[in-house]
Amino acid sequence: MTRVAILISGGGSNMVKLVESMTGDHPARPVLVASNDPTAGGLVKARDMGLETAAADHRAHESREAFEAILQEALEDAGVDLVALAGFMRVLTPGFVSAWKGRMLNIHPSLLPKYRGLNTHARAIEAGDTEAGCTVHEVVADLDAGRILGQARVSVLEGDTPDTLSERVLSREHELYPLVLRRFVEGERSPLLI
Repeated sequence: MTRVAILISGGGSNMVKLVESMTGDHPARPVLVASNDPTAGGLVKARDMGLETAAADHRAHESREAFEAILQEALEDAGVDLVALAGFMRVLTPGFVSAWKGRMLNIHPSLLPKYRGLNTHARAIEAGDTEAGCTVHEVVADLDAGRILGQARVSVLEGDTPDTLSERVLSREHELYPLVLRRFVEGERSPLLI
């Protein structure tokens, strides 16, 4: 059984969908939800679902490495095999990423390789794109540049704002991430397009 940690920074809606999916004959189980923000709403949701949680405020540490050392210790203590970033709003150092090479996934709210980084929905609208979406990818040292494992698309509608587009993309994230996580744990690396 693959032991999964889910890292969050906010409300944790993707985390909830991942946790709900890891039941029955699923080859993985959630063992830890961790955050860089001790006030993240997703931590409460995780505890309500009976999960172990950990939090370390990144602002309280003098360096990224010091923060990541706390995070790494929590992952090791929980016996984690795979890390799923789900709205974790910290750029991780190459050293941390290399320690989890091939064992860390992320969901990003654009159709990578387009719009790495932040403000993806506004950028898609400003570019006049007719489609937007989300991507699950392996995490590598270069931001949002790892192997694409799955994508889901939505139409960009006339009159869309970043908020309205974000809502539709988020609903697709909730569908895509659990499917890709299961396939990844089962050894499937070909991209899933839904």
